[in-house]
Amino acid sequence: MDNQLMDNQLYDYSPIVEREPLHWPEGKRVAFYVGLNIEHFEVGKPSTSIYPGTSALTPDPLNHGWRDYGNRVGFWRMLETLDRHGVRASALLNSDVGDRYPQIVAAGRERNWAWLAHGRTNSVLHTDMTEDEERAALKDVVGTIERTTGTRPRGWMGPGLTETFNTPRLLAELGLDYVLDWTADDQPFALNVPGVLSVPYTVELNDIQLFVVKSTSGPDFVQMVKDQVDQLSAEAEATDSGRVLPLALHPFVIGQAFRAKYLDQALEYVVNHPGVWVTTSDEIADHYRSARA
Repeated sequence: MDNQLMDNQLYDYSPIVEREPLHWPEGKRVAFYVGLNIEHFEVGKPSTSIYPGTSALTPDPLNHGWRDYGNRVGFWRMLETLDRHGVRASALLNSDVGDRYPQIVAAGRERNWAWLAHGRTNSVLHTDMTEDEERAALKDVVGTIERTTGTRPRGWMGPGLTETFNTPRLLAELGLDYVLDWTADDQPFALNVPGVLSVPYTVELNDIQLFVVKSTSGPDFVQMVKDQVDQLSAEAEATDSGRVLPLALHPFVIGQAFRAKYLDQALEYVVNHPGVWVTTSDEIADHYRSARA
């Protein structure tokens, strides 16, 4: 196989120890945002499941109901917790959500959330499209989110963090300027697509991975969040260069009643940490861009 085809041409290697220092507002060391996945799932298609034994069935009440709990109940429980700690979400929004769950979008609009495009539905991965098919799909997703939220999204995260090799360039054509899919760093970095950044996201500090895949306990989740912010803060202080702490959440996972207090405890620690800038992914991209201008 051609070695050039095996290498990632989307961005270049840059070790974090060799970069120009990155400084966040007010001398903060860690930029923290909540990536809140707000998703629609089609009833007849397999998707994220808590029990694989029925995931191929149509219908699959067990798994579909578990996912649907997030928009009916879990989201509203999470909303109270985010409000309590003054956290504005970076909403990773399937475009199908706006017309189906308008109350959710209205709640986010009232709180001035950042809105990111997250594909049409998490029942369909964003892959295996021709360039023309993808251009049309992205135009529809972005336009629908602008119509339902009143804001044209600037950021993108694919369903299941999926892209094609054309995605960043096609997003740039639509005016989007950052993606979350490439979880390769603790700082933003420029892609080899003019005007497009990668902003850190996480598949590790992510409630699906922790609670569903790894069966992490609530207290262990809280400790992981504390350890993450403490370590990133210490590294940022030692190097005089800021870090990003994303927390990836899904209402059908962290929004379960027995996990509510653990999200509350984790946010209590993070938002009161003296080195943390509580912000959104949009603001992180803006600040990084202005700092590197």
